[in-house]
Amino acid sequence: MARPLLLVRKLYRSPNYLAVNKDMDISINSDDRTQVTVESQLNATFPELRDAKVKHGFRFTHRLDYATSGVLCLSLNKKAAKHLHKAFADRNVVKHYLALVRGHVQVDKMEVDQALGKDGSLSFHKMCTPASPHCEGPRPAQTTLVRLETGQYGGRPATKLLLLPHTGRTHQLRVHCAHIGYPIIGDYTYTDRTDTEPYRMMLHSYRLITDCGLEHLDITAPDPFIPDMDELWQPDQVYRTYTQYSASMNKNSAKSEAHVNVCNSEIVPKPVKAKSIEFT
Repeated sequence: MARPLLLVRKLYRSPNYLAVNKDMDISINSDDRTQVTVESQLNATFPELRDAKVKHGFRFTHRLDYATSGVLCLSLNKKAAKHLHKAFADRNVVKHYLALVRGHVQVDKMEVDQALGKDGSLSFHKMCTPASPHCEGPRPAQTTLVRLETGQYGGRPATKLLLLPHTGRTHQLRVHCAHIGYPIIGDYTYTDRTDTEPYRMMLHSYRLITDCGLEHLDITAPDPFIPDMDELWQPDQVYRTYTQYSASMNKNSAKSEAHVNVCNSEIVPKPVKAKSIEFT
């Protein structure tokens, strides 16, 4: 039975950019015209924005995995695409993800510094760390993990995390979570095809922030990992809300900027290998 074509939900629109709330389990585009994709949803929802000169009709400067939901930002003209592409290349884009992972994470905050490469022993696409004997072409990858809540998902221990990737490697968040022993719930690939009960992989692109030159973008997609949206998720301990974390980071950022102005120097924190650090 063919999947029904649903209209895509708009989060933001300007003359330069369109941000939508990508559904879970849907590809960005495909050469198979019968397949439901973000492209076909955009064709149905915003036919006036399709550019016949562009392959697949839209400039997908930003991409998400098939199973990942949330903020997806498209460029609406060539100039906008150039600016956003440069912002990604220069690491001038802040991306915040939410995830539900297996187990109760015991620390408030963790920095994971593990290079990622392709697993050359498999016929399908899977990434791995250099500890794998078949890891090909590993490249540096860093992620910050922040504990938000712990509880039960379907009666099993689970933790809600805020994930902050500092690099943009393929499957980075999924591999890093699995590497430290807390795989993302429903991640079939990185649980060796064992986590099959959940209806989806619990990874969501929650917020995207960038000042790409043309305009400042700060776009958020609704959080799907709340009991009202998924009754299987039952948090019993809230360590901090996203709003509290964001406010603390803004406060720390303001302090850092003041310190840099006084000292006339740049402070660049160095990530450590899966080391827990105290939350401030």
